[in-house]
Amino acid sequence: MTSVADECVLESIITRLRADGHTVHVIRDTNAGVTDPDVLAIAIGHQAVLLTQDKDFGELVFRLQLNHCGIVLIRLGGVPIADRAEMVANVIAGRVGELPNAFCVISSNSVRIRPSGTQP
Repeated sequence: MTSVADECVLESIITRLRADGHTVHVIRDTNAGVTDPDVLAIAIGHQAVLLTQDKDFGELVFRLQLNHCGIVLIRLGGVPIADRAEMVANVIAGRVGELPNAFCVISSNSVRIRPSGTQP
């Protein structure tokens, strides 16, 4: 899977996904400080699923109906940092076919995937 990692995504998650063979473009390496709509545009340009910990993307997608290629919202605040990369990698490995053009929320006790209907 090709993804774009928002600035807030832990380096350990990026490293793990790359180790699993995924292509991950990292916003903080190429476009640090850009706005959330610009992050979505960059992900669309790569035809990539956006990885983020920023809840604001839900607002952009569902209320403002901005286009995207898929978003994975990582909500693992109570999970030890050492375990987060493994959890995200497992969800992506097991559900990779469901992630394009959907909004996925990974939390400590659930994974919710919802088609959003706003594809580029």
